[in-house]
Amino acid sequence: MIDDDVTRHVARLARLALTEPELARMRHELSVILDYVDQVQELDLIDVVPTTHAIPMQNVFRDDVPTPSISAELALREAPEVLGGGFAVPRMG
Repeated sequence: MIDDDVTRHVARLARLALTEPELARMRHELSVILDYVDQVQELDLIDVVPTTHAIPMQNVFRDDVPTPSISAELALREAPEVLGGGFAVPRMG
């Protein structure tokens, strides 16, 4: 089990401000995670091929083919204000 100092350090790295009850819960959860890591390290994985996905994946992107779109007039129809053929927005800064 990890101690409060390590838990505080991890929380600080994650920029988390934890209360004492949250610190105790996080300490427990981190310990459970590390226990699982220990279990995985005990497995014989020599013949297991590294993968990025648990199941085979294929490219799921559609072909990049131009298709008709809505007109600028239709897109701007509900705009509160139009300027130069586009949406008028407040000036930044």
